[in-house]
Amino acid sequence: MRLDDDDTAIAAGRDGEGAATALRLVADMGRLLGADCLVPVASAHIDGCLYHGDSGTLFAEHLVNQGARVRVPSTTNVGALDLQRPGNVRLAGMPRDMALRLMRAYEALGCKPSWTCAPYQAGHRPAVGSDVAWGESNAVVFCNSVLGARTNRYGDFLDIACAIAGRAPRYGLHHPQNRRATVVVDTSPLSDAIKRQEAFWPAIGAWLGRTVGERIAVIDGLHGFATEDRLKALGAASASTGAVALFHVAQVTPEAPSVASIATDTAERLTLTPAMIRDARALLSTTSGDQVDAVAIGSPHCSYDEVLQLAVLMAGRKLRLPLYLNTGRHVLTRLEREGRLQPLTEAGVVPIVDTCVVVTPILPAGSGKVLMTNSGKFAFYAPGNTGYAVQFGSMADCVETAAAGRLVRDEAGWQ
Repeated sequence: MRLDDDDTAIAAGRDGEGAATALRLVADMGRLLGADCLVPVASAHIDGCLYHGDSGTLFAEHLVNQGARVRVPSTTNVGALDLQRPGNVRLAGMPRDMALRLMRAYEALGCKPSWTCAPYQAGHRPAVGSDVAWGESNAVVFCNSVLGARTNRYGDFLDIACAIAGRAPRYGLHHPQNRRATVVVDTSPLSDAIKRQEAFWPAIGAWLGRTVGERIAVIDGLHGFATEDRLKALGAASASTGAVALFHVAQVTPEAPSVASIATDTAERLTLTPAMIRDARALLSTTSGDQVDAVAIGSPHCSYDEVLQLAVLMAGRKLRLPLYLNTGRHVLTRLEREGRLQPLTEAGVVPIVDTCVVVTPILPAGSGKVLMTNSGKFAFYAPGNTGYAVQFGSMADCVETAAAGRLVRDEAGWQ
C-alpha cells in the first residue's frame, strides 16, 4: 500500500504524536485489508465510545494524552450512560467510572457529543458519493444505502483513528464498482397491505440479513411505501441479523434509479413471498404466551416523527408496563421545548438518551422476563445482552401491550 507525501509526514509526527499514532493504525489496517492507498474522508461516526472494558477507555485517554484531535466532523454513537438522567442506568462502581471517562475522552478528542446511533437524523448527513469513516452497523448501512455516501463497517478504535488521521483505507465500498448489487429481490408477490405494515420493514430487514449475509441486494417493488424511518428499520435489522453494509431500493435510494442500473449481469434473483416474510417476522420473537414485563422502542433511536406517532397512539392512556423510549438528546430537547414530553412521562413512558436499554443495565434485573419491542435490532440483541426473551410487534402493538399489561398483537394485514 502506498502513502502519499502528506500521509508520510503525518505518520512521521508532523502534526503531533496523536495524529501519527492514528495514521499508522489506519495504514497498518489498510495493509491487512488489502487497500492500495488511503482516501481522505469528509466525516466520521464513532462507535468506540461504548464501554466494553477498561482497554477502550485507556486507549481513548492515550490518544488524548498524545494531543490527538479529530480532523473531520465526528459524531459519537451511544455510550453506556444516560448523561442527562444518570439514575436510569444501574451500572455502578468502577465500570460506571470507566464508562464516564470513556465518553469524556471522546469529547476531549473533539467529537460532537451526539450520543446517538442515528446521527443521520441529528444533522450528520454526508453528501452522496462522499467518502466517510463510520462505525456502528445501522449507521453504516443507512449512510451507504439511504444517503449514498461511501463507508465500510469501521470497527471500534479504527473509526476514531480514521477521524484523527482524516483518512480511511481505500478498499471495499469506497470503490464504486463494489457497490453494485449481486442479488435482486422481487417483492411483487407481497400485497400493498403487508408493505404498509410498520412491522414489515424490520421483518424484511431480518430476512435480508439472514439471506444475503454481507452481499449487496437491490429490492424491487417498495417504491411508494418506503419512508426514511422505514428504511432505517430495514437497514438496522439487516445489519444485525447479517452483515449488510449496503442495500438498494429501486426508484428510492440514490444509487438505484432502477434495478438494471445497479444490478450486475450475473446477479442472483430471489422472490420474497408472503409466507417467507411472515416466517421472518415470527423469528424476531423468541418466546410464546402473553407475558410481557417491559416494552422498549427506539433502536435505532426514535426520530422526532416516531415520537409524535407514539404520542398519537398513547391517546391519553396510562401504561401498566414501563415503555422505554430510546432516543437522541436532539429529539428529547425539542420535545421538552414544545411541551410534548411531559404528557408521555406522566403516562408511564421512560425516556432514555445517550444510550439504550440493550447495551447497558437499565431494564429491571431478573430471570424469565420478556421484552416487547418494535425494533428488529433489539429483537436480535436483547436475549443475549439482557437475558430477556422477546416479543416483536409494531409500535401500536407495543403501546397496546404496555397499556394492557400483557401481549397484544394485531394480526390484521398479515393474513
